[in-house]
Amino acid sequence: MVRERLAELAERGIVTPTGMISHGRGEAFDYLMGEASTIPAVKAEKAAAALLLRARNPVVCVNGNAAALDPRNLILLAREVPAKMEVNIFHRSEERMEKIVSYMEEHGAEGVLGRSPDSRIPGLASDRALCTKAGIFDSDVILVPIEDGDRAKALADMNKIVISIDLNPLSRTSKAASVSISDEMTRALENVIGFVRELRRDGKETDRVIKEFSNDRNRRDAVEAVCASLKSEFKDVRSWRNW
Repeated sequence: MVRERLAELAERGIVTPTGMISHGRGEAFDYLMGEASTIPAVKAEKAAAALLLRARNPVVCVNGNAAALDPRNLILLAREVPAKMEVNIFHRSEERMEKIVSYMEEHGAEGVLGRSPDSRIPGLASDRALCTKAGIFDSDVILVPIEDGDRAKALADMNKIVISIDLNPLSRTSKAASVSISDEMTRALENVIGFVRELRRDGKETDRVIKEFSNDRNRRDAVEAVCASLKSEFKDVRSWRNW
């Protein structure tokens, strides 16, 4: 179903061919993780929720793949926090921007930013530098699902708290982010939304989660979770040394 939806939206110009390749790469990591949220992913999702709740100007960023994969939960998360939503894409044209913004609006999004950029992210030569001052440029905490590493690093260099959703814990995006969620996007968004609702009722727990979270440690645990998942498939196989 997901692949069919991506293919359909590629025909509509919302998803690009390179976006399809990116999705396939992510699917491979999902298989390695057992197609389930790992403990490190859930810890990162809880930290993400806490940081979004504590943010002064939180922003949920949307590109073509993110819009195609789960517009409903992107919109729901932005409402729950609440946070602004801004479309930002690498392969930018006015026509494609309009298609993605309109697609989000068709699913109920309101006040989507990005149609009329008035600022630039420093250090980026591509059109991904184009953004709005009210949204991405002045954000302090930004959620970037299905991100590219260059922009994630550029946002981090602006001293923003960058929350990434990227199945590959070794990607440039995951390395640049302040909170690296290595999980499939719908699972990640649903978990973050649940934690937003839970933590909103407990300010002390929100502060504790932020204080105790270490992204370096958690990303290392995410890699170890992949290794553990792979090894579990062969737990009954004798070592070659014993052959």
